Amino acid sequence: MDAGTGTPQAAQASQGGAKVGRYRWVVVALLFAATAINYIDRQMIGVLKPTLAAEFNWSESDFAGIVFWFQLAYAIGYLSFGKVVDMFGARLGYTIAIVIWTVSHMAHGFATGVVSFAMARFGLGVGESGNFPAGIRAVTDWFPQKERAFAIGVFNAGANVGAIVTPLLVPLLVLWFDWRVAFFVTGVFGIVWLAVWWVVYRHPSEHARVTPAELAWIQQDPADPVEKIGWARLLTVRETWAYALGKFLIDPIWWFFLFWLPGYLFDRYDLDLKTFGLPLAAIYLISDVGSVAGGWLSSKLIKAGRTPNFARKVTMLICAVCVLPIWFVQGIDNVWAAVLVIGLATAAHQAFSANLYTLPSDVFPRGAVGSVVGIGGTVGAFGGMGMALFAGYILDATHSYEVLFAICASAYLVALLVVHLLSPRLAPVRI
Repeated sequence: MDAGTGTPQAAQASQGGAKVGRYRWVVVALLFAATAINYIDRQMIGVLKPTLAAEFNWSESDFAGIVFWFQLAYAIGYLSFGKVVDMFGARLGYTIAIVIWTVSHMAHGFATGVVSFAMARFGLGVGESGNFPAGIRAVTDWFPQKERAFAIGVFNAGANVGAIVTPLLVPLLVLWFDWRVAFFVTGVFGIVWLAVWWVVYRHPSEHARVTPAELAWIQQDPADPVEKIGWARLLTVRETWAYALGKFLIDPIWWFFLFWLPGYLFDRYDLDLKTFGLPLAAIYLISDVGSVAGGWLSSKLIKAGRTPNFARKVTMLICAVCVLPIWFVQGIDNVWAAVLVIGLATAAHQAFSANLYTLPSDVFPRGAVGSVVGIGGTVGAFGGMGMALFAGYILDATHSYEVLFAICASAYLVALLVVHLLSPRLAPVRI
């Protein structure tokens, strides 16, 4: 029996891959769809920023304040949902999350100013914070370690699909109806997904569609403790902070892309509601490739015999280097040349993020994964809150994105350095 497999059945399955079922990829498809809906709902405020700013006479700081309240709720909710998922599992945890975020998303259609938008965004942040803790827990339950980064990369690519769909769909809804109707129509997506999730999803050991061979493949890793581990204990572990500080450094960059990039393209290249959708969609289409490629590369390296430590960090280093050219993007006058540079950076972010998201399941026992992901998401959201306020201040004061793009370019190398210093070997944690 191979040392990397935990059971004779898993060893047999690994030798005869054709006999292993593939129902686990149906689960990934559901996670992909949820993440796409999550990002449609999340990004709409950025796509509608020029329209709403004109109607309500918002300054950059007003918009930053609305984003801030979303991220504050996201920070609070992420930590809470990590524990919810650890206690109740992915099925119920995801259900609670999507009910909260769908109701809050549709509430945007009734907003009348900064305060009411901030309240709706706060509710959205609470609900949407459950997406990744629940999704990563589902991947942890349904995939062996060697496949997790790829599975997370695939479902994380849903973020880019959502980001592609939003600038193409939402302007049409605004032109055909108005921005309020756009929130109501897109809210239906979450309702439909929830119905499918509740019917389809179960734990693999309880699922009638999972064959014995696939279950053996899923459970091939050595068993780990399933006891619940408190936050106080996790906060004393260096690997918790390796993940959390990595999130603190890179999450604000993604928030910046998501919320300010539409306005940047709108202003820098003199676009309008009818023309800025294609460049923005192209950026996130490129990002989708990065998300899948980043997970694929590290999984490929592990299957080739490299350690998870080597595979994750080499992939993250490549990604960090690919972000560097965005430092100079403001000097590019051609919109499509800028799209390529920004798209490379967003793709590298997604690939880096797919590997960073995998670290908790690499080093922590199963019963702690959701909590560690929650801690990291909360710390990352605090970083995003600071970035939102800083971006609003810088843009109001200088009307230039130069400083912001410089921060984007350097954040990933710093994040990788922090991860490596705190967890040089990515060794399994014994708590």
